[in-house]
Amino acid sequence: MMNSGIFQIHPDFSFSVKNMIQLDTKIFPKIPGAFIVGGSIRDLLCGRSPVDYDVAVVGDAVKFARQIERNINGRMVELGKPGQKIIRVVSGKNIIDVSSIKEASIEKDLQARDFTINAMAYDLSSNRLIDPVGAKRDLKNKTVRMVSKDIFKQDPVRLLRAYRIAAEFQFEIEPQTKAAIRKHAALIQQSAGERIRAEFFKMLQCTGFHPYLCQMAECLLLFAFLPELETLKKCRQNRYHEFNVFDHTLHAFYHLEGLLGSNQKLLLVNKEAAANRIGETQIPLIKLAMLLHDVAKPAVMTRSPDEKLHFYGHERQSARMAEAICQRLKCSRRDSAKVYFLVRHHVRPRFLFTALHEQKAGPRAVTRFFMKCAEHIPDLLIIAAADMLGKEAQFSERGTAFLAFLNQLMVDFESNFKPRKSGSRLISGHDLAVEFGLAPSPLYKKILARVEEERLSRSDMTRQEAVVLVKRLIRDKGLTEDE
Repeated sequence: MMNSGIFQIHPDFSFSVKNMIQLDTKIFPKIPGAFIVGGSIRDLLCGRSPVDYDVAVVGDAVKFARQIERNINGRMVELGKPGQKIIRVVSGKNIIDVSSIKEASIEKDLQARDFTINAMAYDLSSNRLIDPVGAKRDLKNKTVRMVSKDIFKQDPVRLLRAYRIAAEFQFEIEPQTKAAIRKHAALIQQSAGERIRAEFFKMLQCTGFHPYLCQMAECLLLFAFLPELETLKKCRQNRYHEFNVFDHTLHAFYHLEGLLGSNQKLLLVNKEAAANRIGETQIPLIKLAMLLHDVAKPAVMTRSPDEKLHFYGHERQSARMAEAICQRLKCSRRDSAKVYFLVRHHVRPRFLFTALHEQKAGPRAVTRFFMKCAEHIPDLLIIAAADMLGKEAQFSERGTAFLAFLNQLMVDFESNFKPRKSGSRLISGHDLAVEFGLAPSPLYKKILARVEEERLSRSDMTRQEAVVLVKRLIRDKGLTEDE
């Protein structure tokens, strides 16, 4: 997960910029009229290695890009619309975007950019930092400030970028910029879904995004691109919840981020945080699922004659709404399916806990849960834990028992189920066809699943016992071995 708040801003920007910005002269030729600009300079001043570099040149961008292409043995690609061309040079380790200065000077060009800390340039020929808008001051003060009041009209995605940069660096957005974001929040609806998703997912990737999420709600930006969340603010819950649905969602999100940390002490396997088993690319999807896990509660809420509130089937309808939101954000099919699954099944661990507690299910129910949710188990258990932690400020005895149950599930899954799952099946599809004369059918699949469930529930099941089970399943379905 992307770490936030680890970048060290040097407290004194008066010393030589040359010592702060170390560039490979074999890559960047020292040509007059060529400048490293934007976020790459910001990152270098923060002691962070840029992922890519932006270069602005006076005159022919293609000519300069060709020289870099030769220097890094890369390849050159033209991007963008006519009049907004960017020449991208790519090699194994470098991505360098080159464009022509659009304004009369580099200073004017910088003054047309989005935020002050992105509006610096480094003159490659003189090793001079150019800072016409006070970026050094704002870096030192850890402040995100708009360059001008029109930046959000020019590109509404900058509304999100302000919070993405703030979350990534753990900076504060200054008051006038916050006010402008609130004023222009609705403009984000004009932006393409994929651009919104790209910025929002970068935010979700950050550690400690929760306070910025709350700020986005306060300035109404969150509801401008996720309007489904706004209705949650007026939706009360039942006696098991202390908060309304929206506040519960924010509390659950806060606890989710804590549980995703490698130092959390709740969900452990062999003293290691379960979160360590989750890939970084999955973090935004898990956080998005947490945001949307109760999104349908206002739509499905019912009131019984004794005035109790119920939200029957909210997980199913929430999953459908989450899927539609993912489509609107132009998520990939795989990512959409992941979010759908997590929302659809986020209550499943709680239902399993209740069934076992009330002795309405046995250990085989745990195996069925593992089989159904296998690749999503760590994600689901972490979401279920955060959901429980977000219900109330003072934790109940039942809640404590549920969290202990989740931890035991995690241990059982890693220590027992997965090793058994990797073992060989006792009965294969070939066996059903050759030994029992069954043709592929819905029953065929059910028998294989039932035998596998039994094998995974027991450590000592034999092949002979599996054969007996298959015969009984065939008989119970009214079939004979000859059929």
